[in-house]
Amino acid sequence: MEAKGIITMLVLAVFVAHQLSLTSAGRIGVCYGTVADNLPSPQEVINLYKKYGIQMMRIFSPTPEILEALRGTGILLSVGIVNDDLKALSSSQESANSWVATNIVPYKDNVTFGWITAGNEVIPGTLAQYVPGAMTNIYNALVNVSLDQIKVTTVVPASALGATYPPSAGAFKDEVVDVMTQISKFLQSHGAQLMVNVYPYFAYAENSADISLPYAQFAADTPIVDGNLNYYSLYAAMVDSFNAALEKIGTPDVVVAVSESGWPSAGNEPYSSIENAKAYNTNLMSHVLSEGTPRRPNQEYDVFLFAMFNEDLKQPAGVEQNFGLFYPNMEPVYPLF
Repeated sequence: MEAKGIITMLVLAVFVAHQLSLTSAGRIGVCYGTVADNLPSPQEVINLYKKYGIQMMRIFSPTPEILEALRGTGILLSVGIVNDDLKALSSSQESANSWVATNIVPYKDNVTFGWITAGNEVIPGTLAQYVPGAMTNIYNALVNVSLDQIKVTTVVPASALGATYPPSAGAFKDEVVDVMTQISKFLQSHGAQLMVNVYPYFAYAENSADISLPYAQFAADTPIVDGNLNYYSLYAAMVDSFNAALEKIGTPDVVVAVSESGWPSAGNEPYSSIENAKAYNTNLMSHVLSEGTPRRPNQEYDVFLFAMFNEDLKQPAGVEQNFGLFYPNMEPVYPLF
């Protein structure tokens, strides 16, 4: 997840009220991270998803044990290509064909693949140049085996944005405009979403003097106004900064999906707490299931909560190890579903 670059999202103005449209509904999933040495087996985890009615899962690499456990469940899956594979997949169609043949084809009949994400938070960075090629080659490999209904995309952090406030000023950084334009044209051509990671928590924790807790948690009474648009949550402002950036590069019809969002229950008190984590995730789910954003009020979009478990090997220690909805013993950290 991206902790830096979000501070630029801070809003210091006072805005005029506006009633948001409540005509859109998205879907909720949960990221299944495995950076831990004490987690239950994949089959137990999948049973936990089923127990709580969680219908979408994001995994960060195509782990065979997880894919086997997903057979026949109907859980909609987003599976990641690890960052280190991007260069090879970008430079070789044969490598992309092999990746799909190994990680997708054996499970195609009874695992419900929704997305393949080419890299996680590599834009901006030295690996960014390989993302468009990797996406194209993976898509071609899917076409070759009649699986092109699976959407190919990538996951972008807030640091890919340069100008971010007000939301209508959202723009990709100069050094990534070319890459993001290529990616967005690809997504536009194939009807795929752009995955973005959105964390109001980090902005609030870094500058609580300027961001109120209610604004960070969908509970503000007074909106932040951008022209004729009114923002009652930092989350909506962050999502719409990406929407504005997509418009600026000529792909306004590309839909944003939130690949990660959450709030830690411990590790940086008083900003992190069980109470704050529960409030944020509860309100986030309500928001996604009932409304779009001020810039795109009628647009449905999907969100993955981060994450299923507290992961004890994530670094640095502290909040990174406490985003879980469940403890490793599968007991809820707080009631949510």
